[in-house]
Amino acid sequence: MVQQGSKSKADCKIALLITVALRVFYSGIAALFSTFSHPDPALIHSNALTANLPAAGTLHYALLGIWERFDTLWYLHIAQHGYDRPEAVVFCPLYPALIRTLGPLTSDIGAALLTSTVSSFFLFWGLLRLLQPEGCDQLPLRGLALFAAWPASFILFAGYTEALAIALVLWCILFAREERWGAAAACGFAAGLARSMGILLIVPLALLAWRSRRSSRVWIAVSPLGTVAYWMWLRATGRPSVVAAYKNWHTDIVPPWTTLWRTLQYLFHKPDMLVILNVSILIFFTVAAVIVRRRAEDRAFSAAVILQVLMRACVPPLAGAFRYVLPVHPGFLTMSDWSQTMKRSHFIFLCAALFIFNLVWMWQFLNWSLVL
Repeated sequence: MVQQGSKSKADCKIALLITVALRVFYSGIAALFSTFSHPDPALIHSNALTANLPAAGTLHYALLGIWERFDTLWYLHIAQHGYDRPEAVVFCPLYPALIRTLGPLTSDIGAALLTSTVSSFFLFWGLLRLLQPEGCDQLPLRGLALFAAWPASFILFAGYTEALAIALVLWCILFAREERWGAAAACGFAAGLARSMGILLIVPLALLAWRSRRSSRVWIAVSPLGTVAYWMWLRATGRPSVVAAYKNWHTDIVPPWTTLWRTLQYLFHKPDMLVILNVSILIFFTVAAVIVRRRAEDRAFSAAVILQVLMRACVPPLAGAFRYVLPVHPGFLTMSDWSQTMKRSHFIFLCAALFIFNLVWMWQFLNWSLVL
């Protein structure tokens, strides 16, 4: 028990160290990018909610304003004005609620970045804890390094919900494995209010509860109610459903096979390297997280998340796949297992290559040239 407690404290310290290091690094890189980035004004104004962007060239812009991009603008808008626009309902309420709560302590964008940074700490801590029982005792940090270097992982420190939602997913599963069903259900409930992906936690929770004999497992029924309550509120207030609102974003909710067929047609008529990469990533994570032998609840959750990604039909197909696979943590656990046999120099090269792609995508994101 003492050894386990010491290990938990060590994981906490490692998570805190990497969180602080990445926060400082990304903030510094973003400030540096702000001096070289000159986005096309026409491209910026083609996006919604760009009328009151902070002025470039100031210290506030370099440290904070540079992060006001794409979905972040919607979260800030919801925090200030609520769901006053029909397109806004695709964004779940927990993240803007936290921005609104913390906003008086700093600026709204500062509150958004603070929320993402604190969430990243709990994400890294939870991931380290998950790595231990997965046979990674020799080099547990490799899994964390792969996750932190993954292309699009910079989004964890942006004004997006990824860090918050994934942290809640990891701790939900950790609590459920420890049969702390109340805490697991609370995390699942909150995850459903952070991203629609959170409702999928009922799948691994149900499998874990099936194997448990504790009566407290009934708490898992609370887990999907976060998302359900949000949907019911939208209906009760006369707002459009999330499915209907997605049409305003030129996205249809369709069966997964429809998206696959449309992707094949798209590639036949217009070969696109980014779409090919997105397809490849989904295939890789299907193998690493669903087909490879892992815990049943991990495989089931991974399959559910991948199917949800495939239900979003947009142009170009599978846009944002690198970001959407971040919650598929079993894929990263498998990558960690596979990396154990790599020489240290080869592993460092792999992480460096992934991180370079990550920074390239960050540059495009900050330059208004890539929607994640």
